[in-house]
Amino acid sequence: KKEKKNILPKVIFSGVSVVYYFTDNWEKVKNFQARPDDILIATYPKAGTTWVSYILDLLYFGKDDPECQTSQPIYMRVPFLESCFKVIPSGTELADNLTTSPHLIKTHLPVQLVPKSFWEQNSKPAQGDWNTFLQKFMEGKNVFGPWYDHVERLCSFLGLSISVEEREKITKGVQFDAMKQNKMTNYSTIPVMDFKISPLMRKGKVGDWKSHFTVAQNEQFDEVYKQKMKNTTVKFRTEI
Repeated sequence: KKEKKNILPKVIFSGVSVVYYFTDNWEKVKNFQARPDDILIATYPKAGTTWVSYILDLLYFGKDDPECQTSQPIYMRVPFLESCFKVIPSGTELADNLTTSPHLIKTHLPVQLVPKSFWEQNSKPAQGDWNTFLQKFMEGKNVFGPWYDHVERLCSFLGLSISVEEREKITKGVQFDAMKQNKMTNYSTIPVMDFKISPLMRKGKVGDWKSHFTVAQNEQFDEVYKQKMKNTTVKFRTEI
């Protein structure tokens, strides 16, 4: 089923609404062979995917291969598994040709569509959460504790050990404004992104939804949210 009058026509694929960029290469995505040490960055769109991708890229390879940080865009270093943009190699092709180890791969696929090989190989899924602590991160006063603690937890989960100097360098490099201006992380080098409509990284502010939601829309959203999320104890903050 295709919805008309959209710049990017959507299709209903396995019960999930997606654009054709993510289904045109589906057989290769479905049959993708993960490795035991692969790290899959699995997030909902616009939930900090590029942020977490860059953090992990710096943690693993920033020290040993600093030139790569300024010569190769993040979407080449951390392939978007299901992407098939035509203007660059597909996500599966990029992932298969990665020379780094471990392989860092990102996806927006819901859990039921993630290739089975990731589960069979016991790869590590790293989930990123953006809005709940981005603003305080930029201020150095994260609402879930100091930023260094988050880096420590991430390193512990991944089995990494880094120096204080490396942590400080990474913290500085992944601040929102720095990444927005960095051509290697802001996706400005990929033709499919039309920055005249909107940059990938917009404002980096928690609560900007207030600039778009009317009072009525907010009330309607809150009601739907309560119904859809009534069986979970997860709490999200939409403003700070």
